[in-house]
Amino acid sequence: MKEYPLIHVQEPNLIKDTFPYALPPLIRFENEISEIIDGKQVHFDPRSVVDRDIHITDTTFRDGQQSRPPYTKEQMVKTYEMLSRLGGPHGVIRQTEFFLYTQNDRDTVDACRNLGLKYPEITGWIRANKADFRLVKEMELKETGMLTSASDYHIFYKQNQTRQEAMDQYCEVVEAALEAGIRPRCHLEDVTRADIKGFVLPFVQRLEKMTANMPENMKVKIRLCDTMGFGISYPNVAEPRSIPKLIYRMREECGVSAQRLEWHGHNDFHKVHINGASCWVYGLNAVNTTLFGFGERTGNPPLESAVIEYVALKGGLNGVNLAVITEIADYFTKVIGAPIPYNYPFVGKDFNTTRAGIHAGGLRRNEEIYNIFDTTALLNRSPRVAITDKSGTDGVALWVNDFLGLKGEQQLTVMKVAKIQRWVMDQYEKEKRLTTISDEELEEQVKLHFPDLYEKARKK
Repeated sequence: MKEYPLIHVQEPNLIKDTFPYALPPLIRFENEISEIIDGKQVHFDPRSVVDRDIHITDTTFRDGQQSRPPYTKEQMVKTYEMLSRLGGPHGVIRQTEFFLYTQNDRDTVDACRNLGLKYPEITGWIRANKADFRLVKEMELKETGMLTSASDYHIFYKQNQTRQEAMDQYCEVVEAALEAGIRPRCHLEDVTRADIKGFVLPFVQRLEKMTANMPENMKVKIRLCDTMGFGISYPNVAEPRSIPKLIYRMREECGVSAQRLEWHGHNDFHKVHINGASCWVYGLNAVNTTLFGFGERTGNPPLESAVIEYVALKGGLNGVNLAVITEIADYFTKVIGAPIPYNYPFVGKDFNTTRAGIHAGGLRRNEEIYNIFDTTALLNRSPRVAITDKSGTDGVALWVNDFLGLKGEQQLTVMKVAKIQRWVMDQYEKEKRLTTISDEELEEQVKLHFPDLYEKARKK
């Protein structure tokens, strides 16, 4: 066993090449990843994400509406505009898809297109039949997703078809799209529960043959749909649940490029975000998401988390405006009325709020100790403290200084806020209180004990 001696240093090693604080923590890879496929060792180079055109696609207006009441046209247009600003001029959020079945759906598509925004590109979603395809032609979309269920659960039990009948039907609609100059995106529903070699690979290979002589930008896209959340990113997992094996077979055995491969996950087993991020690592470029993970049943990969992951993998913003995440969250909670759990990462009311006195003490001394990155600069959300009987004098000092806007040497010491801390503890010890002290109550205490500073803060 190798022994490691203690290394004495004069300055702290804060590992800034990984934790820059001005950005989310960066994700760095040192080596290739190995996977055993059909008895041979296959290597994946996760460092390729820096050079590849990895990006995000959105299904907030499609899958995201299958878990909640429908959005109004105005709400979707506003959200679409914010998605464009969030993804930036380089199209980090590259596409978004819409239903086309109702007049409201079609009016919304027109209203979004009238904004004249380059990204995200508007695409459709239909079932793989000619009646649905008529809607895509009428809307003059350049690309549409189409449901091409891949597992025998769906082919036999839902569609009451044989594999041949299902494949023929899918290809017939794909052919119609290609003839109309519309790019088809085949959604392989339930692919992580499908017979990969018996149906999935023959189907995708047939699609590739249909477009063999077409330019890359018109060839069929393949969306790998982990409909029940069965996908697993661990190395050497057996098929059909293996994400690395699935991506390898799509690229190496079917010839689908990384740019035409997309992942669509669900969160039934709490793996939705890491599975999507792992797909970038294992060699596809597009991860399909919804805002705040809203989606059928347990939901989809959260778009805002994918954006943070993108920055961490790329090592820079690439035009992304992270502060818009907070703007969208405020719009969803205050205007749309969509609930977001208080502890939800990046956007929950209390995601960077502490109630622990020792954490508050750390934040007061250096906010990097207990804040994940510079949430003030990047998300327009400064770290906060909620006051309870566990917050201690450090917590009270942090709250008071934040409320008064005091920085550096101007900050009040723990000794100066001791009377407010005593009042807080009396609430719990004498009054037998069980709830958090509200901001309004603390404001009254600041007004009582620091009237001059209170008035100055109000005038700012």
